[in-house]
Amino acid sequence: MDIRFVSSLTAEDENLCAPALLKAVGALLDQFPIAYTVRIETSGAQVYQHSHAGAADPSAKREAPGAAAQGSTNGNGVRPALSSSDVIRRAFLQ
Repeated sequence: MDIRFVSSLTAEDENLCAPALLKAVGALLDQFPIAYTVRIETSGAQVYQHSHAGAADPSAKREAPGAAAQGSTNGNGVRPALSSSDVIRRAFLQ
């Protein structure tokens, strides 16, 4: 899959937003047992990249994001994944 995003941001604004966007997308995709690379190239020639190798055991079952109540655990002491809106909100508000 190749996704292109074209914006009217200035080069300076792109350089400010790109790291937060990369962090938000990475946090969202890290919830899934997939290998991926996200690469952002700004109009100012800056490159931001994040890679994830995926799950070591593809047969391992994961709880669906948001399936458990916020603040509870899935029975293994692991908190449920954040919703995509929570991830984006945290990335841009930090």
